[in-house]
Amino acid sequence: MRARDRVAVSALRTTLAALDNAEAVPVHDAGPHAAALQDTPVGVGSTEAARQALSERGVVEIVRSEADERLAAAARLTAPAYTERATRLRAEAAVLLGFLDGPGTAEDATARRP
Repeated sequence: MRARDRVAVSALRTTLAALDNAEAVPVHDAGPHAAALQDTPVGVGSTEAARQALSERGVVEIVRSEADERLAAAARLTAPAYTERATRLRAEAAVLLGFLDGPGTAEDATARRP
């Protein structure tokens, strides 16, 4: 069970980072840049930019993309030396697909995908 937890934690950490990055405001949209010290905003949170809100569909697309990336990488790892890494990538994809498709269907989905 411990090994399964490490796989899940790894998959969830990177997927949460991908979601966090998707919510980030592009630098050019973050707001005006002060030209002089006296024009610099003052106070807690005065330079914070609001995060972009992701729709449920956007979240699903990102999670599915993360799973697809893992499955594609696993498919490219054909050398015997990479068998363990490919197995781990497929297991991470199964964890992510389990959140989207429900338990029990993730293993079937990873077997069908390249």
